[in-house]
Amino acid sequence: MERTVVLVKPDGVQRALIGKIIDRFEKKGLKLIGLKMISLSDAILDEWYSHHKDKSFFPSLKSYMKSFPVVAMLWEGVDSVVTVRKLTGITKAREADPGTIRGDFAMSQQYNLIHASEDSVVAKKEEALVFTEEEIFSWKKTDIGHIYLDEELKS
Repeated sequence: MERTVVLVKPDGVQRALIGKIIDRFEKKGLKLIGLKMISLSDAILDEWYSHHKDKSFFPSLKSYMKSFPVVAMLWEGVDSVVTVRKLTGITKAREADPGTIRGDFAMSQQYNLIHASEDSVVAKKEEALVFTEEEIFSWKKTDIGHIYLDEELKS
């Protein structure tokens, strides 16, 4: 099973959308295997957004991500990275499709509620930045036979 990281950003926490966001992923059939509220440090943010380090908006991005706690989640499922990104919607929230988290609840490009790992390589890096092995739970999802065909689970 593939894993992916989701952060409910400071604006999502402030707007009390944590439960609604979790509900979307649970209803889709993904399995929550890690969950915590954290304050992001400079070191984590420098690594997390290393691809933006030289851009003019980087200082304001860091300031925003440190302004309030975030909720970090680790989700598991077949093709979970792509699935979560589709549920999340595009970055410019006011242009995101209705039915996506951003399309239904956000209007801004920066205040877009949620971060989702862009691919499986990035997901592994982000997982290591915010979760220890002790914070990741392996448990049996008893409805999995109603979510996937057996063949899908073997690939």
